[in-house]
Amino acid sequence: MQKASMHNIHQKTLQDLEFATVLSHIQELCTTEHGKEKALGVLPYNRKEMLFTALKHTSEYVASFDNNNKIPGHYFDSISQEIKLLGIENTLIELGGFKKIAGISNAVNVHILFFRKFKEYYPTLHQTAEQLTYTTAITEEINRIIDRFGEIKDDASATLASVRRAINEVRGKINQSFLSALQSCNSAGYLDDIRETVVENRRVLAVKAMYRKRVKGAIMGSSKTGSIVYIEPDATLRYSRELNNLEYEEKEEVKRILKALTDFLRPYVLLLEDYQEFLAATDVIAAKAKYAVSMNGILPEITEDREMNLIDAYHPLLYLTNTKKKAKTYPQTISLQQDNRIIVISGPNAGGKSITLKTVGLLQLMLQSGMLVPIHPRSKMCLFDRILTDIGDNQSIENHLSTYSYRLKNMNFFLRKCNAQTLFLIDEFGTGSDPELGGALAETFLEEFYHREAFGIITTHYANLKMLANELPYASNANMLFDSKSLEPVFRLIVGEAGSSFTFEVAQKNGIPYSLINRAKKKIERGKVRFDATIAKLQKERNRMEKTSKQLKDEEVKARDEATRLESLNEKIQSKLESYQQLFDHNQRMIYLGNKVNDIAETYFTDKKKRPLISEFLKIVETENSKRKPKAPKEKKKEKIQKEQVAREMEKKVEVIREKKKEEKKQAVRQEQNKPKPVLKVGDRVRLPDGKAVGSIETIEKNKALVNYGLFTTSVSLDQLELVQAMKK
Repeated sequence: MQKASMHNIHQKTLQDLEFATVLSHIQELCTTEHGKEKALGVLPYNRKEMLFTALKHTSEYVASFDNNNKIPGHYFDSISQEIKLLGIENTLIELGGFKKIAGISNAVNVHILFFRKFKEYYPTLHQTAEQLTYTTAITEEINRIIDRFGEIKDDASATLASVRRAINEVRGKINQSFLSALQSCNSAGYLDDIRETVVENRRVLAVKAMYRKRVKGAIMGSSKTGSIVYIEPDATLRYSRELNNLEYEEKEEVKRILKALTDFLRPYVLLLEDYQEFLAATDVIAAKAKYAVSMNGILPEITEDREMNLIDAYHPLLYLTNTKKKAKTYPQTISLQQDNRIIVISGPNAGGKSITLKTVGLLQLMLQSGMLVPIHPRSKMCLFDRILTDIGDNQSIENHLSTYSYRLKNMNFFLRKCNAQTLFLIDEFGTGSDPELGGALAETFLEEFYHREAFGIITTHYANLKMLANELPYASNANMLFDSKSLEPVFRLIVGEAGSSFTFEVAQKNGIPYSLINRAKKKIERGKVRFDATIAKLQKERNRMEKTSKQLKDEEVKARDEATRLESLNEKIQSKLESYQQLFDHNQRMIYLGNKVNDIAETYFTDKKKRPLISEFLKIVETENSKRKPKAPKEKKKEKIQKEQVAREMEKKVEVIREKKKEEKKQAVRQEQNKPKPVLKVGDRVRLPDGKAVGSIETIEKNKALVNYGLFTTSVSLDQLELVQAMKK
């Protein structure tokens, strides 16, 4: 069915089927900012090869959750700003940016090596990772210059090493000179009780104001009261100026090193873009996999034929919501093929028609976007170039259009786009206008979609659309099962017959007076009421038949199990009997031999003659050995011929017996036919010819009898029944 490429899905379809909600769920499962952004931009693929790759990616990632070869973590900090700077000449990346670049490069290298090692488990993910260049040059160069704390290493260059050694020496001299001045001033009594403090990152002496002129150095400030003056000693001041110069040199050298490192990374800018894209894509794949696990999603068989067979399909959003509430979600089974390509679903509101429609559409969108779907493993799906939807309240306030005008515009779009590669989904088809006129136009649209060989599902209350679906060879009716007694939905799709709207029944249940309902019935055509009533009656009959069928199946299964058990028991008993028979024969022979030996022993006990004793023993042994002696080939052949002759004679006898029984049966049938047939009456016990089930006649009308079999009743012609037992008077 599919071509190499598929068309883009219309935005309205994504909106109608709440695809954005699915993407928001996947976004929440992403761990990186780029992944979250990418997840919200997921759309159905327009190329088949890309779609199959995406589906395999997700499927392989799901498989990793159940084995010991867990895929490595893919978290990373964005390097978009760094990539932008690498694309501009003479720019400099900040120190923290290099650690992020090293982190991304290392993460990608780990993934490449992992998928190489486990390519048998993850062939498609391995193939994608192998398209990236594996290199350790980036991490090695960054790690050569920057330590694990994110600081420039002392040995990043010879100049930096020399400057930092000088800085350490000067800082030592500053401390030494300051301590000397502190000790001297303290001994002279010039210092306040706090002795020292720090001003502008410099150690200063806390000198009493009255002694400020006696301490040589630069005044750096004073206390609020003015009683303390903060002075940096002269000796320390000289070394501080030298430290400032060295720190400037260090800063310039660091800048030069980072500039050189930036220039080193500049040729890798495209590779780093690929690395970031790969990890972001992996984040989305992992999120899709987690989403699939949360709803038991699988990868179904995707067929090239025009065939969709969804078994036990769940609406993903409804399933997840109900799971949180611990409520039950009802799956649906629905099938579309070339010879049944359009399904018209009817029945009362709130029965699940729209959810069934949306389930099919959303699952198709998810599959074509590389996601796994919650359906039975035996399900089949195909791909569509377009998915067209008309779901929900389509009143356009912005364009000042009524619901019907808006729907007509939508139908016009359908007519332009609809073809054999299209799946269309229309909810409440034909509504918004005069029922008869709108219904006629809807019927024409449906005929047009049918002739274009599009696949589709529609929901409607219009009787003419139900009848059209019944008339078209490759379309069919369906209904959402409804309990006619409780008037509660059963949430099960039944394909093959239209559904009643149960309009008057639901009205009566909700307290509308019976007199008003009767007046309403009189206002519409009698035929339409009867048509709806017939559909409702058929649904009731189907419910009853399903229950009966289930009971009969259960009983059949029980009977089959019992028969298997008895057969197995019979085989065991037969085997034991054969063993006992063999044991009995063997024991009898042993008793016989024992008696003979006993007789010989008694004779020997009396006369003590050995020769007769040995002679008798030899006779017994020779007699036994003669039985064991193998037969000559001639004897064997003779015996075989005799056996075959006996077998042929037996077959002839069996054939004669069969012919005799057939003749007897024919005579019995002729005698039975010649017998006058008894007149059947109400209460008689009867059965069908060659049937085992026996029932009793409840009523007889127009040569037909209503026979009650206990679990169900059926109407049968009197000519087909035979009397088992007449009713007792």
